[in-house]
Amino acid sequence: MRTISESKCFGGVQGVYTHPSRATGTDMTFGLFLPEEARDGPVPVLWFLSGLTCTHENAMVKAGAQRWAAEQGIALVFPDTSPRGEGVADDPAFDLGQGAGFYVNATESPWAPHYRMWDYVAEELPDLVTRNFAVDADRQAITGHSMGGHGALTLALSLPGRFRSVSAFAPICNPMASDWGRKQFTAYLGADESKWHAHDASVLMFAGHFAGPVLIDTGTDDPFSDKLGTAAMASAIAQRRQPATMRLQPGYGHDYFFVSSFVEDHVTFHAEALWR
Repeated sequence: MRTISESKCFGGVQGVYTHPSRATGTDMTFGLFLPEEARDGPVPVLWFLSGLTCTHENAMVKAGAQRWAAEQGIALVFPDTSPRGEGVADDPAFDLGQGAGFYVNATESPWAPHYRMWDYVAEELPDLVTRNFAVDADRQAITGHSMGGHGALTLALSLPGRFRSVSAFAPICNPMASDWGRKQFTAYLGADESKWHAHDASVLMFAGHFAGPVLIDTGTDDPFSDKLGTAAMASAIAQRRQPATMRLQPGYGHDYFFVSSFVEDHVTFHAEALWR
């Protein structure tokens, strides 16, 4: 692992690091914010998964989460959204290929050799972070925006006991019923839709539940509302009797102005679960 940068931030340190990844077969870059309390020992950690076209940098720079994480004494991890580099498959469209890994392990050509973002985010990066930094592996929570909200919800629902809480900003909740899902799942996982179920949060919620608290915010003026499947998730939550808070925020869209407006709520929400 190599340090790209470390900057003092709200009394803690915002770092950027790169490392060779076994999962993707490429070098991967991630951001990590450690609050001042990490000098004295391991602190709880909140994972922030980003959306389409993003790198590790978008949420790290634009969401403003560090201020609130510093107040709560928790770490933040900002992974990248896909493998990158020479020899890594890509597509001219913004919603497929580099910057659009969808947090799945691809099985189809030409994506399969490198697009193993599920293994990277679920296993490899958490192991690297907890071995090398003052982060408590037993106190983890997860959030994400858009495609990252999809990733946060599917990871939380698929890894029982890993995360104490889950939240999302404008998540893609029902990708099997959306062109932000069907296109990518066909490309990465193949045409057999039975293989898609494990990566659809609404399907997973209907089939099971999450043991901790859930918070989902979506803007009423989101221009991509037809792609998100918010109603399908609300229905699954209701039918499953899942304790959850789903909020429609009047006038907000799909951008980081929306995310930064409510990130304090989300960090506080997770801190309550992480410090319990």
